[in-house]
Amino acid sequence: MNQPAATTPAMKDIVALCKRRGFIFAASDIYGGLNGFWDYGPLGVELKNNLRDLWWKSMVTCPPIGPDGAPVEIVGLDSSIIQNPKAWEASGHVGGFSDPMVDDKETKLRYRADHLYVLVPKDGKGKWLALHQDAEAEDVAKRIKKEGGGKSSSDQYEKKQFTSIDKSDYANILGPDAKTPGTLTEPKQFNLMFHTFVGATAGDENKAYLRPETAQGIFLNFKNVLDSSRVRVPFGIAQIGKAFRNEVTPRNFIFRSREFEQMEMEWFCHPKEAKMWRDFWFTERQKFWRSIGLSSENIQMRDHDKDELSHYAKEGYGTADIEYRFPFTAPGYGELEGIAHRCDFDLTQHQKVSGTKLEYMDPVTSEKFMPHVIEPAAGLSRGVLALICEAYTIDASRPSGVYLNFHPSVAPIKAAILPLTAKEDHVPIATKLYLELREEFTVELDVKQNIGKRYARQDEIGTPYCFTIDNDTITDKTVTVRDRNSMAQERIHIDKVAEYLREKMKPSSQKAKLKAVG
Repeated sequence: MNQPAATTPAMKDIVALCKRRGFIFAASDIYGGLNGFWDYGPLGVELKNNLRDLWWKSMVTCPPIGPDGAPVEIVGLDSSIIQNPKAWEASGHVGGFSDPMVDDKETKLRYRADHLYVLVPKDGKGKWLALHQDAEAEDVAKRIKKEGGGKSSSDQYEKKQFTSIDKSDYANILGPDAKTPGTLTEPKQFNLMFHTFVGATAGDENKAYLRPETAQGIFLNFKNVLDSSRVRVPFGIAQIGKAFRNEVTPRNFIFRSREFEQMEMEWFCHPKEAKMWRDFWFTERQKFWRSIGLSSENIQMRDHDKDELSHYAKEGYGTADIEYRFPFTAPGYGELEGIAHRCDFDLTQHQKVSGTKLEYMDPVTSEKFMPHVIEPAAGLSRGVLALICEAYTIDASRPSGVYLNFHPSVAPIKAAILPLTAKEDHVPIATKLYLELREEFTVELDVKQNIGKRYARQDEIGTPYCFTIDNDTITDKTVTVRDRNSMAQERIHIDKVAEYLREKMKPSSQKAKLKAVG
């Protein structure tokens, strides 16, 4: 059985820090928020942009070395959020992008049927308690105590999936938020796409959709990219952008929301090479997450079971998820990135519906074929959450009791420049260093409060290094470097600060490569 990390933090503490320090706010916060929507504050947007840029570099500007020893070819794209509605009909989203939903007639709340389970008393007596699948153990215990008719332990109940319960027994079930049994309806399919209207009238003929994934924009532009650039199969098209899903029960902070960002790459290859490339991307994508600070013990790769596979993957080599152990999933894991073999489903469907030929002809062999696709698709929003959860480190010896252990490459603020005092001699030197460094790094000049309080603030927002200017700086041109994690200090020459930061900012994988070459 998977074991949680020794100091798994409470999610409420992470959420509180995110708001207090300006990482993430509820959207429309002054109006009470809007469920499933979030705003990124000054530090949150820096963190998100750092992750975005590192992903783009690892995929597009500096892609990995392929099995043949040469860099793979990947180009970028930024497609429209709203596409021709026929695109979503061809992809299967209009007819099949839905979840089974259950309504509660008492509370007017709605739940995903496959995200509910029911505690059924083993002795056949008492209430049947419906619960969210992500309900924490303490909340389950409280519900049992309140509604369980004297039963005090979950061991006295049999746990069943809601979808496995016979309809004739619905009258016995007490909904997750209800006071009266029998108020849950039978599951009904609910389409997750947001719709809008294009043009002056709001009729079905003007109906369009906000994209639920960025992938389809890539497939629609497959021929355009081939015709306008020098890429040849195998190659990839990468895209980062907003996607929208009308989630009925957004939950767990930004883990499942209605507006989110994706980092997706579609790798087009010969059908006979699909398994080789699937295995290649399985390995490469795990390397990426570890290189920017996610620990091996909190990451796992899990192959999808047959009943989990999407329609486009059923005939191929399947899908595997890179999963992260979030505080709300511990000791289990939640999806961070999926690597799927989409076969030739998408291109075939768009060729059929649009009437445009999308087959590829090899210029060397003249063989004509429909490429298969391997899709590494990661959630940028979920990646941000994983980085924050991984970084959140409890340390009772520090003033705030916590610090954020971000890898320097993703840290929102790379360094703080701190004049020891507000004296005339210290501030000008600190300001000069700040102005020099900000051309290359995101740095802060912090003059206010005593040095201890400034260190504490930088620890809590995850700044890896603080450079302090003091009296010795005036005489010997050295500054004190304080390391966030160890709190150790050393002196370096002020002219070496940029070089020092440049080396520290490299992701772990890049450092390892340089060491091997050296």
